[in-house]
Amino acid sequence: MLSALQKYLIIPKLLRLSRSAPKNRPVAWDRYWAGIARTGVQGEVLWDSGNDHELLGYRDVLQRHLDPGLPVVDIGCGHGSFTRALSSYFPQVLGVDVSSHAVARARSESAGMENVSYVVRDMTAPGAGAGLVGPTDANVFIRGVLHVLDQADQAALVDNLRELVGSRGTVFLAETNFQGNPVDYIAHLGATTRNIPEPLERAIRELPMPGHFGPAERSRVMPTDIWELVEDGPATIETNPMTGVAGASAVPGYFAVLRARR
Repeated sequence: MLSALQKYLIIPKLLRLSRSAPKNRPVAWDRYWAGIARTGVQGEVLWDSGNDHELLGYRDVLQRHLDPGLPVVDIGCGHGSFTRALSSYFPQVLGVDVSSHAVARARSESAGMENVSYVVRDMTAPGAGAGLVGPTDANVFIRGVLHVLDQADQAALVDNLRELVGSRGTVFLAETNFQGNPVDYIAHLGATTRNIPEPLERAIRELPMPGHFGPAERSRVMPTDIWELVEDGPATIETNPMTGVAGASAVPGYFAVLRARR
């Protein structure tokens, strides 16, 4: 655990690293994924634990609330680790990401899986939900996306979710909900005054600064007069085990299950 002084000493390096991140969000994500050489265990992706333990923690909730006859759209799929895991429980899973390099890697890592497909699309663009799964309604799985969007993009994404789910689909979301400032957050993940683990440093250097997303943020962007809250609660977001310190790769999170009101 870092002292207050040690956390203060990290600030200059944090500011210096984050200053280099592209301001354009799609550009930032595509450059990030273009530079990733390894995923999975001992990989370079900060939020990739290399196993399906986190999804197994969601399994009962997903099976309880999501229509198993509908396809699932995994928004912000990255290299497709959750997309592939979801394919064990649903007939068709479509991974969607703003980065063409992420989608190319996801397709490569999913070769031979007949019920998994991918598409490049910015889900904050007007009408982005149209035609994704044809004429049917869909379930939506979204993990670790809303907390890295600003409020305008969150609202735009949620508008597209309504089109996707229609009258039968359900949204499952799981988001980082760490209650602390950015220095507290990176210290939790293993940053010290001497070292920042490489996957964490890469994310700071190349990607937009994340926030957090919990019940208050969900109420703002998905108000109950438009969305029915079916279930919610705490979650644990599992990240790359970079330090070997117990608990350092587990980030407090929040999950919610919602359906569009008609």
